[in-house]
Amino acid sequence: MNKLVCLVGMTGSGKRVVADYLVEKGFGFLRFGQITLDIVKERGLEPTEENEKPIREEVRKTHGMGAYATLNIPKFDELLKKGHVVGDGLYSWSEYKILKDKYLEQLIVIAIYAPPKQRYERLANRKLLEADTDLRSRPATMEQAKARDYAEIENIEKGGPIAMAEYTLDNTGSIENLNKQIDIILGELLD
Repeated sequence: MNKLVCLVGMTGSGKRVVADYLVEKGFGFLRFGQITLDIVKERGLEPTEENEKPIREEVRKTHGMGAYATLNIPKFDELLKKGHVVGDGLYSWSEYKILKDKYLEQLIVIAIYAPPKQRYERLANRKLLEADTDLRSRPATMEQAKARDYAEIENIEKGGPIAMAEYTLDNTGSIENLNKQIDIILGELLD
């Protein structure tokens, strides 16, 4: 049975790096938050935290706190027909519960951890790349990142999926170290 591996972690923790590595390993890919960016683009807005936050809140107000899970389930189902899938950016406790109820043991949640200071430094040093049309690797100031951390913890219960993750990756070292941790998990999952 193909696995749906959902990644959870605070901004700048390394979700994109883990997702890209899993894609290299043959996983299908879906980014939860692409829904927000698609709406931002449709409305002709700049993709900034200030423009995205109200859209995320609007999507959740319209479709409930589990909106990003519910709206992405048809996409996950299609991708799972072809192989294992990585879902980048599981956020809320409601999303976690919806996905766990639907996919049961097929769902594996991996939390990626790095302390705030290290995450904020990474985000401040990021450069927006022209090739990054999906805006998966955007810079943020320390103030922007901290505000997002607080909003995600207080408003969308992001701590729940992190606490319930089957695995936690420590992303305080090198990318090679991170990849070794992923390989160990893959060895267990795909056995």
